[in-house]
Amino acid sequence: MAAVTGLVLAACAQGTGGGGDAATDETTYDSTATLSGSLDVMGFGTDDEVATARVEHAEKALGDVKVSLTKGDLDIQQFLSAVAAGDPPELIYASRDQIGTFASRGAIIPLTTCIDGEGIRTEDFRDFALDQVTFDGEVYGIPEFSTIALTMANADLLAAAGKGIADVDGSSWEAISAANEAMHQGDGGSLSVIGYDSKMPEFFPLWAHANGADLLSADGRTAQLDDPKVVEALEWAVSIYDDQGGFPAVKALKDSADFFGSGNQFATGTLGAMPMEQWYINVLNDVSPDAPMVFDTLKDRQGQPFAFAGGSAWAIPAGTDNPAAACRWARAMTEVDAWMAAAEARKSARDAEGKPFTGLLTGNAAADEAVRDLVEPSGDETWDSAVAAMYEANENAVALPANPADNEFKAAWEDAVNRVLNGQAEPQASLEQAQEEAQAALDKAWADWDQKA
Repeated sequence: MAAVTGLVLAACAQGTGGGGDAATDETTYDSTATLSGSLDVMGFGTDDEVATARVEHAEKALGDVKVSLTKGDLDIQQFLSAVAAGDPPELIYASRDQIGTFASRGAIIPLTTCIDGEGIRTEDFRDFALDQVTFDGEVYGIPEFSTIALTMANADLLAAAGKGIADVDGSSWEAISAANEAMHQGDGGSLSVIGYDSKMPEFFPLWAHANGADLLSADGRTAQLDDPKVVEALEWAVSIYDDQGGFPAVKALKDSADFFGSGNQFATGTLGAMPMEQWYINVLNDVSPDAPMVFDTLKDRQGQPFAFAGGSAWAIPAGTDNPAAACRWARAMTEVDAWMAAAEARKSARDAEGKPFTGLLTGNAAADEAVRDLVEPSGDETWDSAVAAMYEANENAVALPANPADNEFKAAWEDAVNRVLNGQAEPQASLEQAQEEAQAALDKAWADWDQKA
C-alpha cells in the first residue's frame, strides 16, 4: 500500500499542478455568505448519535448546500486517484498523521484563508492536535476527535500478586517487569494469563517518549530511530513478552480473547494490565461493568502523566468545486456548539440505558471543557476514576509532528519492531536499518517539497 500510495501521490502532484501552493486557493471565504451547490464528503458517516447530532448542526450552517456522505474509513487510493483525475470530493475526513503527506504532494490545500474567512478559532484547538495538521508552517487540516491511552488493569490479579496500579502505570519499568513476572501464568510454554501487554508494535512511539525520546524530530525532518533511548525502549518493551514465553505466545492468547464482548481479557482474568485507548472504557462498562477494573494515567519514567495522541481531521482536496462549503462544514463540525449537541445526544442515550456518560475528547480544548461539565459522577469509583484519568491524560498529550513521508516512516519503525518481535533481528541492528530507511524516505520527500516551495 505504501508503494502504491507513493505512485498515486506522485501522479496526483503532477495532475494538480502543485496544488499545495497557498496562492492557488483564490476562494473567498466569508462566514456570513449564503452558500449553494453540493458538498461530497469522503470518509465520514452518521453511525451513532454523536455523528448525527453534529451533521445536523453543520447542515443548518450550510443552508441550501446538498450534502452527500461517503461512509467508512477514507480510501486513500480512491481519494488520491480522484484528485489526480481532477474530480475530487469537496472534503475528506482523514487521520491526522496522513495530513503531512497529502499536503506535500499537493493533494489538499492550505487552510489559512479558510480559517480567517470562516473565523475558525484555531486558538481553541489543543497544541498537539494542531501540530499534527500543520505542515511547513501552514495548517492543512481542521482537527477533531482525539484518542489517548490510559493504564488499564485487573485489580484482582494485581492484588493477588501483591501489586497495585502504581506498579504498572509506567513510572518504573522495573516495577512493570516485576508485576508482569508475578501476574503472568503459563504451563509448559502455554500461556494462560498475560501479566502485562506493552502493546507492541503499535505503542512503540509511546514507550520511546516515556523514555525521553521521540521517533521524529520536532520539525518532521529527522528520524531518530537509532537514538539510544529509543533502542532501550524497544529492548524493554520486547522483554515484557520474552518473560512470558515470547511474543507469539502472548499474541495467540490475545487473539483468542473476546475483546469487545463479555469474555474480554479483563473480565475473564486473563490479562493483568496494559495501556489502551480511552474508548475502551465504554466498551468495558457496556459488556463487563462488574469486571474488577482499575484505571490511571500513563506515566513517563520521571513519574509525569502523559498520553500519546492520535486523531482525525477535515481537509479540503486540491481542485475541489466548492471549497467554501467545505470550509463552512469543517468550521461547523468542530465548533463548541456542535460538540455540545453531540455530547447532549450521547448523554441522553447513555442515561436511557442506565449507563454513565464518560465525555468526549474533541481536539478542541474549549469544547472538551464544556462537554466535561455534562459528565456527572456515577457513584462507582472504578468508572469515575477512569474518566478522571482520561481527562488528565488529555491535558498532557503529545504527538509526532506532520511529515511528508508518513507511510514510509511508519512502515520503517513498524517493520523494525516486528523483526525483533519475531526473532529476526536484535533491537540495535533492526533500528539502525529502520533509521536508514526512514531518513532516506524523509530526505526525498522533503527535497521534493522544498524544490516545489
